[in-house]
Amino acid sequence: MRNSSVRLMRAVSVAMLMAGASIAGVLAQGEAISNANAVVATVGNEPITEADLAFAAEDMAQDLSQMPPEERRAFLVRILIDMKVMSAAAREAGMDQTEIFAQRQKYLEERALRRAYFNEAIAGAVTEEAARAEYDAFVQQFEAEDEVRASHILVADEAKANELKAEIDGGADFAELAKANSIDPGAANGGDLGFFGRGMMVQPFEQAAFALANPGDVSAPVQSQFGWHIIKLAEKRQSAPPTFEQVAAQIQNQLLMRSFTEKVDQLMSGVEINIEDADLKAKFDAQEAAEAEAAAAE
Repeated sequence: MRNSSVRLMRAVSVAMLMAGASIAGVLAQGEAISNANAVVATVGNEPITEADLAFAAEDMAQDLSQMPPEERRAFLVRILIDMKVMSAAAREAGMDQTEIFAQRQKYLEERALRRAYFNEAIAGAVTEEAARAEYDAFVQQFEAEDEVRASHILVADEAKANELKAEIDGGADFAELAKANSIDPGAANGGDLGFFGRGMMVQPFEQAAFALANPGDVSAPVQSQFGWHIIKLAEKRQSAPPTFEQVAAQIQNQLLMRSFTEKVDQLMSGVEINIEDADLKAKFDAQEAAEAEAAAAE
């Protein structure tokens, strides 16, 4: 059995881990919890510390994400007060001596260690320097392509298209004709489509747009499955790579997923996995097969 996890499951795992980390980061105002032992409140003789708030923020990331930032600390203090009171009552009742409590405690300990390992050994490796190195490699491999900026008028029939083309040839304003006659949703802004490259438009439209030589040139009516187009060229240029700032978050997420996958694969190497339930094993194996197929297709 392959020991890699299904990519979707890994993405979900990373998202959950990062959600907790991001909320805790907001709570700590983006800084390490250097004052972890600072007391925020006391419940009887039991203190609630800044570290307690950060840990609670990790656990309750989904709830906190729906809440205004200025309300989060008070909410967490309320939760931690309830926790202190109820845990004291549970100890008095002997609930901390049961087998199910020991099992739950082991699970929570392993979950905490998983998060600690993720933060230090995986997320900690995704630095700005690593992201910039990845960006530099992307820029070096970037190949510029032709792009055009064009406007168009879309009508339902050829006769109307020929009529409008004659008006344009006679000096009528293209943008005003588009606003008055085009059935395309972009008619309100004069039919402006912005910049686009090859492969982004339907073929008849693309061929006509890229065939225009000079800014201001207007095509003859062109038919597509949407109707009849009249196209006006505004500008031609070579595409350029996005700036680092525009793609930094995307690159960091890619590096994080790569780091996570590599580290988990390394840790899982040689580990024997046995799943007793036959139906569960079949579903697990199907997910593993899907992962292998996706990896082979990349």
